Amino acid sequence: MGRGTRFLLAVVCGVAVAGVYAGQPVLAAMGRDLGVPADSVGWFVAAGQLGYLAGLVLLVPLGDMLDRARLIAAHLGLVAAGLAATAAAPVAWVAFGGLAVAGVFAVVVQTAVAYAASLSSPGERGRDLGVVTSGVVVGILGARVVTGSLADLWGWRSGYVALAVLAALLCVLSLVVLPADVRAGTERYGQVIRSLGGLFTRPVFLRRGLVAFFLFASFGTLWSGLALPLSGAPWHLSETQIGLFGIAGLAGALSAARAGRWADAGHARRVTGVALLLLLGSWFATGQLGWSLLPLVLGVVVLDFAVQVVHVGNQHVLTAVYADRTSSTIGGYMVFYSLGSAFGATATTALFDAAGWTGSTVLGAALAHCALAAWALNDRATDRAGQYVRTR
Repeated sequence: MGRGTRFLLAVVCGVAVAGVYAGQPVLAAMGRDLGVPADSVGWFVAAGQLGYLAGLVLLVPLGDMLDRARLIAAHLGLVAAGLAATAAAPVAWVAFGGLAVAGVFAVVVQTAVAYAASLSSPGERGRDLGVVTSGVVVGILGARVVTGSLADLWGWRSGYVALAVLAALLCVLSLVVLPADVRAGTERYGQVIRSLGGLFTRPVFLRRGLVAFFLFASFGTLWSGLALPLSGAPWHLSETQIGLFGIAGLAGALSAARAGRWADAGHARRVTGVALLLLLGSWFATGQLGWSLLPLVLGVVVLDFAVQVVHVGNQHVLTAVYADRTSSTIGGYMVFYSLGSAFGATATTALFDAAGWTGSTVLGAALAHCALAAWALNDRATDRAGQYVRTR
C-alpha cells in the first residue's frame, strides 16, 4: 500500500470520526440553543456513538462481501448528509437524528482499517494500521480544536457545516483514487452476520474487546466531560480555548506513532500493559484541574498516548488472528469501543452535575483500573497469538 493511499485513508478516518465527536467542546452551546438540560447534553455525543454501534453490527460486515473501496465512498456521502442535517437542525430531535445517521455511517472508519489491513503485507501491517488509525485520533481530538474555534466565530453549527463539506469531497476523491478491493469475499450477508456473532465466543477477541470497552470509557469520560469544568469557575474558558486542549491530546496520540512497529515486533502484550499503567496514572494529573491547568495538559498528553498504543496493539493482534475476516473482526471489536465511549460520555456529564470534576476523575480512574485488570487477567498463551501468526 502506497503512502498516498495510507494518507487518504487516514484523512477519511479523521473526518468521519470527527463528526461523532465534534460536539464535545460545544455541548453547553448546543444545549442552550436546542433546549437540552445541562445534565443531558452528553446525549449529543452518545447519539452518534449509539448510531455507530448499529453501523458496526449491520454495515461493517459488508466489507467482507463487497468492494470496500466503493463502500468507503458510499458511507462518506451518507456521513455528509447526517452532518448537514445536524448543522441545520431547528430542534433537538433533528440534531439527535442527524448525529445518529452520521454515527451509523462513520463506521467507514472500520471499513478503511480493514481495507488497509487487506492491502498490507504481514510484516508491515502494524505500520500501516498505525498510520491509518492515527487519523482516528487526529479526527477525535482535532475536531475539538476546529469546532471550538469555529463556534466562537460563527456558532456551533459552523463546525458541522465544515465537516459535511469535507466528507462530501472525500466521497468523490475516494471514488476516483482508491483501487478496487479485489479481495472482497463472496459470502452472503446472513453468513457474515453469523460469523460476526461467533467472534464473541472467542477468548482472544473477548479479552481484547473488554480492554477496549474500559479503555474508551475512560477516554470518553475525559473528553466528553472536560468542557464542563473548563467553561465554569474558576477558569471560564471560551469554546476556542477549550478546543485547544485537543492539541495536547494530538501531541500524546501522535507520539505513539511507533505503536504499530512495536506490535510488528511481537511486543503488543507487554506494551499494552505499560500503556494501561500510564492511562491510570494520567488521571492523577487531570484530577488537579481545580487548582492548575498544567497538570491537566500533562494528563491529556499521557492519556491519549496510552489510548493510541493500546488501540493499535489490539487491532494488530485481532487482524492477525482473524485475517480471513478483517471487516467483521474490526467491526465486532469496535462494538466494545462504541459502548465504552457512549457510557463514558453519558456517565461523566451526569456525574459532573452531581459531584463536580472530582466525581468524573474518580470515574475515569476506576475505568482505567478496570482496563488494566482485564489485561492482567488475559491468558498469556492465547494473547501471544498475534506474535504466533506473525512468525508462522
